[in-house]
Amino acid sequence: MSKQLPVLVTGGAGYIGSHAVLALCDRGTPVAVIDNLSTGFEFAIPDGVAFYQGDIADQELLARIFSEQQIGAVMHFAGSIIVPESVENPLKYYLNNTVKSRALMEAVVQAGVKHFIFSSTAATYGIPESSPVSEDLPKQPINPYGWSKLMTEQMLGDTAAAHDFNYCALRYFNVAGADPQGRSGQSTAGATHLIKVAVEAALGKRESVSVFGTDYDTPDGTGVRDYIHVSDLAAAHVLALDALVEAPDTSMTMNCGYGRGFSVLEVLDAVDRVTNMKINRIMAPRRAGDPDSLISDPGRIKATLPWQPKHADLDEIVTHALAWERKLAELRPESA
Repeated sequence: MSKQLPVLVTGGAGYIGSHAVLALCDRGTPVAVIDNLSTGFEFAIPDGVAFYQGDIADQELLARIFSEQQIGAVMHFAGSIIVPESVENPLKYYLNNTVKSRALMEAVVQAGVKHFIFSSTAATYGIPESSPVSEDLPKQPINPYGWSKLMTEQMLGDTAAAHDFNYCALRYFNVAGADPQGRSGQSTAGATHLIKVAVEAALGKRESVSVFGTDYDTPDGTGVRDYIHVSDLAAAHVLALDALVEAPDTSMTMNCGYGRGFSVLEVLDAVDRVTNMKINRIMAPRRAGDPDSLISDPGRIKATLPWQPKHADLDEIVTHALAWERKLAELRPESA
């Protein structure tokens, strides 16, 4: 039973990783976390969860964790995620996301851990030929971030072919929101996620929100994205783990999104609705490489897993993000 299979969550003190930890804990799965706290926060790790501060490339530490915690599966979230930074500093991204993932895989194989769930990204598609985006579209990343993740997917495929090991790569679209119970959320200072930026502006932490590009081929001219609630995403990881355990000879690659999009202006309107105020919007030039629309085709994940999103309402996503932003001001008064 995968419920009893102890899981190591890399990057478990970060935004998405901490929600996966909560989802595992909520159903009684033993969990351990490794995180170097470069962008994660120890307060995001629930009481009672074994925490190891360290690097995912430290194979001695990994061997000790696998042994001490009797780990049977890994959920791998650790990595760098800021697309413009990956263009400016590609070697950082190939080290953190690709080289260190390879070291983690080697430790996993040596320890005989059989199941691996990987935090991948829609950036592997680059600017897709069509939208909604299915998993079978060509993978043509346009930045080092996307390449670093696609290379890791390739390594996982090759490793699974050579060893007693299976994996699921989940390609995320735009992750947003926070734990509905207020236990975790997006805590990184200077985050670039639109909903995070918008709720910061609503609470006076920013003076305005920049709208990058108003001449896209979309109904209102601003970019359209598929926003997925982080708790629904975490639930998909838990179900993917069950699927890997039930079919140990099968590996999977699946999109994680809702299959519908909202424009930048629609998201800002939702924040205005939820807060009953008006965010100051600044129209700015397009950013290089931003597609008009990026919406997932979630057909495969819905056909493969019993995944039923519970938080697909945009106003609910904004409400949870806003509640977490207010709580963060209490956790870190100096950042308020």
